[in-house]
Amino acid sequence: MTAREAPDILSPEFAADPYSHYKVLRDDFPLLWHEPTNSYIVSRFEDVKKAFKDPVFTTRNYDWQLEPVHGRTILQLEGREHSVRRALVAPAFRGSELEEKFLPVIERNSRELIDGFRAAGKADIVEDYAKKFPVNVIADMLDLPKEDRPQFREWYTAIIAFLGNLSQDPDVIEAGMRTQREFQEYMIPVIQHRRQNLGDDLLSALCTAEIDGTQMSDEDIKAFCSLLLAAGGETTDKAIASLMLNLFNNPEQLAAVRENRELIPQAFIETLRFTPPVHMIMREPAEDVELSGGLAPAGATLTCLIGAANRDERHYADPERFDLFREDVNTRTAFTAAADHLSFALGRHFCVGALLAKAEVEVGINHLLDAMPDVELTNSADQRELGVFTRGPEAVPVNFAPAGV
Repeated sequence: MTAREAPDILSPEFAADPYSHYKVLRDDFPLLWHEPTNSYIVSRFEDVKKAFKDPVFTTRNYDWQLEPVHGRTILQLEGREHSVRRALVAPAFRGSELEEKFLPVIERNSRELIDGFRAAGKADIVEDYAKKFPVNVIADMLDLPKEDRPQFREWYTAIIAFLGNLSQDPDVIEAGMRTQREFQEYMIPVIQHRRQNLGDDLLSALCTAEIDGTQMSDEDIKAFCSLLLAAGGETTDKAIASLMLNLFNNPEQLAAVRENRELIPQAFIETLRFTPPVHMIMREPAEDVELSGGLAPAGATLTCLIGAANRDERHYADPERFDLFREDVNTRTAFTAAADHLSFALGRHFCVGALLAKAEVEVGINHLLDAMPDVELTNSADQRELGVFTRGPEAVPVNFAPAGV
């Protein structure tokens, strides 16, 4: 029997269909040295989970992968510095602050976008809705001018491209560095003005947040806003588009969600597992660590394949099937640091915006289903996904009889 060849995560074949290659990696190459990215590739659920939760794994890789375009964010921090900075920003993304202050912002932005195509009877959920919705929400939460939203989308696209620039394309690097300069020049004066003219918005809350005498500097706030626009925009954008496409491809589950909207969070969780917006995250062990397949040395970069781990048959039953009713994902903990899927990471660096994403997805899917009661996917044979670091549908074109027009 001929041994299988190790997949190359930078190959066109991998980009076209990573899922079949993920299985080869899990089965035959659970710890694979990948020379082009100078990293070890990790693909099994238990190994990726360990890299996210075990304190021996650090986020020092973000010093070169993230800091050049964002500045220093909570993702790079450890220990007390991390816990204090996280505590300064976290309250805006949970509980009454999220529900009372920002849920109306989410609902308003969703309706405005849907009203833009409601009467047409057709739309591309990617271009007409998903790409715009989360960035509009974040800009509105920060109380930034509506006319600048196209610029925000350009900036976050360049930043995400920089983060996922595994081949180190010099044009992508240059665009990312230019974006960092432009965002800094834009945002610092806005922050300084807001400090003198506080309002009832997220940026004002960041300006005044204080714990044990620690406040955020202008640079801290700028870096967090950059992270929020990029991470919040890119991930929720792709999650909404993928969720809708997964439901279209499973009509009985679409019918169940349409009948019982309380199933939307389950459909979101299963989408995060089955077609996650972020397919890989890097970590760096502070000491040698034993993983499936061998030893990961201290100081090495680990490329943790979320997209592979979330389909590991060692952890999930029938993982290649989308099933919002599956029983091996705990829905009660799915939006917490104790989640048993890996799409928000785990432990101390669990995504601070998970509940914001959940609120956006719940509102968005509800509004889309209400506006399109008989929606049908067009060109259903062509369902191309794009991306390696982050990934989502290229387009989700639909036809529908306009509701309420």
